[in-house]
Amino acid sequence: MFYGYYLDWTYILVIIGAILCMVASSNVNSTYRKYARIRNRSGITGAQAAKMILDAQGIYDVRIEHIRGNLTDNYDPSNKVVHLSDTTYNSDSVAAVGVAAHECGHVIQHHKGYAPIAVRNAILPLANGGAKLSWILIIVGVVLTGIGTGGAGNLIIHVGILAFSMAVLFQIVTLPVEFNASSRALKILGESGMFDRTEVGQTKKVLRAAALTYVAAAASSILQLLRLLIIFGGGRSDD
Repeated sequence: MFYGYYLDWTYILVIIGAILCMVASSNVNSTYRKYARIRNRSGITGAQAAKMILDAQGIYDVRIEHIRGNLTDNYDPSNKVVHLSDTTYNSDSVAAVGVAAHECGHVIQHHKGYAPIAVRNAILPLANGGAKLSWILIIVGVVLTGIGTGGAGNLIIHVGILAFSMAVLFQIVTLPVEFNASSRALKILGESGMFDRTEVGQTKKVLRAAALTYVAAAASSILQLLRLLIIFGGGRSDD
């Protein structure tokens, strides 16, 4: 049985997903490196830009802190902290300020009650649990099916697929959240005068490349889910 799964043509879907993720990752890294070498005309750093944006929005209860790593920037809504990485916090590059502005876009989403981010946060626990348990359940189900307990095995497999689908749903819901945060960032940078039209255009390329990594991850997960449905949806687990 396992030999048949090893040769299954649906592995093509996994390969396609992996290629999409590698291309997107390579693109964001090369794009960021390019614009990380271009100093913004105002000379402001990522940390300074983040403070200016939050102050302009009347948001004073969110801290801006340094975090180690490369492109590890994030907003932690539970502790109200914008974490800016080594490549962003003290850098005055176009790319660094763009990333900082993007994270501030997430802060503004929370502050204004942006609906998709509320939905994403609501399904986050299910998504995290689904991502951790799905493959364990599927493997257990396959083993049970292989030793002759097909009914219980199939049930566990389908529960595993359902759990995995929650992780996929989370990634899909994440897309509008990320695109909206980037849109807010570009608008603020342009309207505030921090960036001129050329710099806004350069920042747009950086943020678009970053957004495409989320698109690739979502597409890869959807292809993986499709593969699971093809394999197990038609009773092939009984082979």
